[in-house]
Amino acid sequence: MLRTKIFGIGLPALALALTAHAGTFTFETAAGATESGGNPVDGKAIVTTSAGTVTVQLFNLLVNPTTVAQNLSDFAFSLSGSTTLGSLASSSGQSVTIAAGGVATTGASIATGWIFSSPSAGSYLLDDLGAGGSGPGHTIIGAPGAGGVYTNANSSIAGNGPHNPFLNQSATFTLNITGVTDATTVSNVIFSFGTVSGNNVPGGGSSVPEPVSLSLVGGGLLALGLLRKRLPRQ
Repeated sequence: MLRTKIFGIGLPALALALTAHAGTFTFETAAGATESGGNPVDGKAIVTTSAGTVTVQLFNLLVNPTTVAQNLSDFAFSLSGSTTLGSLASSSGQSVTIAAGGVATTGASIATGWIFSSPSAGSYLLDDLGAGGSGPGHTIIGAPGAGGVYTNANSSIAGNGPHNPFLNQSATFTLNITGVTDATTVSNVIFSFGTVSGNNVPGGGSSVPEPVSLSLVGGGLLALGLLRKRLPRQ
């Protein structure tokens, strides 16, 4: 009797775990992508959807950039279903100041100063350069070269007062958007670079929610197996 009761509770819970999913999507600029001036760029985004919330993590993967035109300055995307603009709940990134000669000094985690808007129904924009944004400062710069120095940096980066400080390699944004669920999908991703609006590079990637972790399911099955061995036989 005891064994029947325990497994009657455990199996429905396991079935629920098997059908759960998390809305996580990864996008990156294509290999060999360049901005309008011909300089290489490499942007990545991880977007997670859950009930009423979208989390966006932006990364600049380009190491030792030459010009500020290679820095991430906005990110556009679309959501499936019926969603409406909410608000920017929070944003953060580590500040980094790059002096003449390319020597970098990292600072505290700060608010990005980027603006969140919805240009049209179902489409959204995180923008450093728009009215009220922190641009031309607070663009996301890639990692330095050897020794932590931006040896390739020209005067648009190194010692440039208006463009400093930058955000060090990544930034995270939490967005409140009405109508979003963990089944909401993300598409039409565009990365923008530099300190002039419109320097756009499309992003490709996954558009299917990832399934629940197999390790979680495996752990549940293992626990049930161990419990069954310990129960007295009826």
